[in-house]
Amino acid sequence: MSVMQVEVVSNEDQIYSGEASFVVVPTLSGELGIYPRHEPIMSLVRPGALRLTQAGSNEEVLVAVSGGVLEVQPDKITILADVAIRSTEMDQARAEEAKRAAEQDLSQAKDGEAQAKAQAALAAAIAELKTLDYLRMHKK
Repeated sequence: MSVMQVEVVSNEDQIYSGEASFVVVPTLSGELGIYPRHEPIMSLVRPGALRLTQAGSNEEVLVAVSGGVLEVQPDKITILADVAIRSTEMDQARAEEAKRAAEQDLSQAKDGEAQAKAQAALAAAIAELKTLDYLRMHKK
């Protein structure tokens, strides 16, 4: 079975490092499915659920990403995420409250810096909510 090394890194921490047999990344052009030996590409990542199938198992690791950059090489994938949260650390009520707060901050932003911070917080909350929705829809 072919595998590839996957690194998911946020501004704050290394979120995932390991081998995977398949990865699905939310990009600006839609979801991109990647198998080992994929052609090299770079793409912008949009808010959503990053899905990794771990090598040697059918276990899927879910990570909410709020945006960032994807680099694909034949044997390695690197995702540099603005914000990334593993599914085991997510909470629906907290994510909904964070979304409400970010929307309020965005509507009250008085300058570009405040607007950018509010947009980043909103993107992180939306990514977490999308990932939680995916988890609910695909529970076994």
